[in-house]
Amino acid sequence: QLQLVESGAGLVQPGGSLRLSCAASGFTLDYYSIGWFRQAPGKEREGVSCSDSSGISIYYADSVNGRFTISRDNAKNTVYLQMNKLKPEDTAVYYCAADRWGGPCLERYFKNWGQGTLVTVSS
Repeated sequence: QLQLVESGAGLVQPGGSLRLSCAASGFTLDYYSIGWFRQAPGKEREGVSCSDSSGISIYYADSVNGRFTISRDNAKNTVYLQMNKLKPEDTAVYYCAADRWGGPCLERYFKNWGQGTLVTVSS
């Protein structure tokens, strides 16, 4: 059974850092596009960062560009999102996603989803 499980979230002060992890099981991430999405209260889910299977084509939302970094460790079958210089507006439930084909960093292009994990940025 294909599964994605996020971890590493929590409460952090503005300006702080967090690293989210997403462990995959039941499939090999090597050949999958990966993505991180988030949904803030009262807002639609948005793409934060996505990468194709090669890691050559990487997208960052304007709001996180220069602060967040997506990466993967294929040996560990795990995807990461390093988040630096966090802002209160980064508060949201973060989801990792994977798809064999992928596409633009939009929900409808990703079939496989984690359960989500809450990041709260507050003093």
